[in-house]
Amino acid sequence: MKECLLCTKRLADTPSWKSLLGLDQQTIICEDCSKKFQRAEIKEEDTSVLDKVTSLYTYNEAMRDYLHQFKFLQDIALSSVFANELRVHLPKDAVIVPIPMHREKRIVRTFAQVDELLNSAGVPFVHLLEKTGTEVMGEKTKAGRLTMKPLFKLIGPLAIEQKTVILVDDIYTTGTTLRHAATVLKEAGAERVEAVTLIRA
Repeated sequence: MKECLLCTKRLADTPSWKSLLGLDQQTIICEDCSKKFQRAEIKEEDTSVLDKVTSLYTYNEAMRDYLHQFKFLQDIALSSVFANELRVHLPKDAVIVPIPMHREKRIVRTFAQVDELLNSAGVPFVHLLEKTGTEVMGEKTKAGRLTMKPLFKLIGPLAIEQKTVILVDDIYTTGTTLRHAATVLKEAGAERVEAVTLIRA
């Protein structure tokens, strides 16, 4: 019998015709844990350089614990917890671009969390951006964020002229990271740049 990835409680195993045919969405956390996450359903249109921002969940205690276990305790299995929700919000006809992790941080963390969220959701993506520094946005004042150098540079040969690009990140705090990324993509010719984040702080 399977156990919840978050609390290790045994999951109820109730076979259905969908599960027998392999069509059922896999349950990996229990109902009690699932209820602790608070949906945000935030959709903002035309926010400065970003044409649209969608955030799926709010940053509450349950989400804080999830992020800590996933990112800092390196529990990569948790990348699949929100796979179904991400899959629904990422259209197949767009260019999906994860916000990259700086190579130094990736060595410490051992994996790029946004890449793994997309892999678990089965969503194809391309790396078009490279992070230029290791700054932490939450540690900067508003004035400091306004005077920052560009956080990203463009990489990769993919032409994005006249295309819709969707940036994906785990958490939206001030929006600075996403706006820096969107600016680079717009300057490279992207017609529209949207963003989908798992969490809104």
